[in-house]
Amino acid sequence: MGLSISPQCSILLFNYAIQTTSRRSAIMIEKLIFDLSRDGRKGYSLSGNDIPELSVEAVLPDKFLRTKPADLPEVPESEVVRHFIRLSNMNYHVDKNMYPLGSCTMKYNPKVNDAACDLAGFSELHPLQPEETVQGALQMMYELSGMLAEIAGMAAVTLQPAAGAHGELTGILLIKKYHEARGSKRSKLLVVDSAHGTNPASAAIAGYEIISVSSNADGRTDLGDLKAKLDGEVAALMLTNPNTIGLFEKDILTIAQMVHENGSLLYMDGANMNALLGITRPGDMGFDVVHYNLHKSFSAPHGGGGPGSGPVGVCEKLIPYMPVPVIDRIETPEGSSYRLNTNHPESIGRMMNFYGNFAVLIRAYTYIRMLGGAGLRRVSENAIINANYLLARLDSRYDLPYPKPVLHEFCLSGDRQKKAHGVKTLDIAKRLLDYGYHAPTIYFPLIVCEALMIEPTETETRETLDLFAEALLCIADEAENSPELILSAPVNTPVKRLDEAQASRQLNICCQG
Repeated sequence: MGLSISPQCSILLFNYAIQTTSRRSAIMIEKLIFDLSRDGRKGYSLSGNDIPELSVEAVLPDKFLRTKPADLPEVPESEVVRHFIRLSNMNYHVDKNMYPLGSCTMKYNPKVNDAACDLAGFSELHPLQPEETVQGALQMMYELSGMLAEIAGMAAVTLQPAAGAHGELTGILLIKKYHEARGSKRSKLLVVDSAHGTNPASAAIAGYEIISVSSNADGRTDLGDLKAKLDGEVAALMLTNPNTIGLFEKDILTIAQMVHENGSLLYMDGANMNALLGITRPGDMGFDVVHYNLHKSFSAPHGGGGPGSGPVGVCEKLIPYMPVPVIDRIETPEGSSYRLNTNHPESIGRMMNFYGNFAVLIRAYTYIRMLGGAGLRRVSENAIINANYLLARLDSRYDLPYPKPVLHEFCLSGDRQKKAHGVKTLDIAKRLLDYGYHAPTIYFPLIVCEALMIEPTETETRETLDLFAEALLCIADEAENSPELILSAPVNTPVKRLDEAQASRQLNICCQG
């Protein structure tokens, strides 16, 4: 075709093609498990029954009985294992390569966390057991709450929320309860325009009117706009620090003073806590509420939508309103014991049936105990170094809308490529798939045109960052010299570019041979 590709790009693409040839072939011939099914094949063998048999009809009412057998696949164990191993090899995951997803903090998941989670004393528990039989689990949760409170400088922490957005809702309901207890029913909640989309969504679910606060030319909160919108109806300001373009809100003490002088509370979206561990604390900045993403900052796997965990830390004056049950430690001459205390009459009530996503809590507890305070600080220091190193390699070829240095993540723009060569950020993301990388977060935050939001995390080596940087630099070359390569990407993947509007409305999961 006479297309110009740099030698470095050719090497990267060749290496990826070699690594994935067998995988692509497997994808093309992989069938649905229902297509592998054959009548009479089994993946199990049961021993004889030594208890009296009862018919299903004798046990269940007619309205719960099937009128025809369930359409379940009949496949031997070996084929089940091979089928799902092949599918797992097709999938992109953090054990295969880096996830550059800005705001998601997809770091490596230490396997020791899984080992701790699999301990029989944890894995064989039931949430309805009497509390005297689960003292170890309650102790772990009590200690984790204390460690998280210390890390963020908060007075107390609840572990109940099941994910970050659930934590946001919990924190906002605490704020609402606080104002109601003071005889005030404030109706507004301020959200900065660079916020995660869950911020206004959570506030709206709690019944608040959402007021947007603008960012300034430096990408931080515009103090003038904030002052203009603070009035007697404002319950709180929701702020992410560092914000979604990786910049620390350097005026945070002034912001906290402005908010508190208005009788409002200050909420911190803790999704970017990975930049702060052991360096500074939200409580010391003046935040009244903060949610943590254990599945981000503290390494629990969260690809594919979960499970997550979004504990919420509060200042002293919000403790009476925390969700129940609260775990108390009781000291006696015989030692310490733990109990679940529901006697909190001002509580907002339960936010989850039981006590949180327990397996995620164990992983976070293990992670924190393994690292200790000094190790947590190194996590954030290395995350900041990695982000700035990667940014330094890329900012000459992509637009940088806001000034550096950044903290744990940064936001480039593909606006240059779009205007000069007709290559959009979406096209760049698709082309990265050909180089063997998951795309970064794109088109977020909304304050950045053609946004490419990248977070390398602390667990990636310099060599990994260099390879990823080379891929993006190669794509920048291609945008200038051979834009048709990018506009038709991906070409090395079994499923080529989709009509995304149609795909979002007409889901088709059938494999085509």
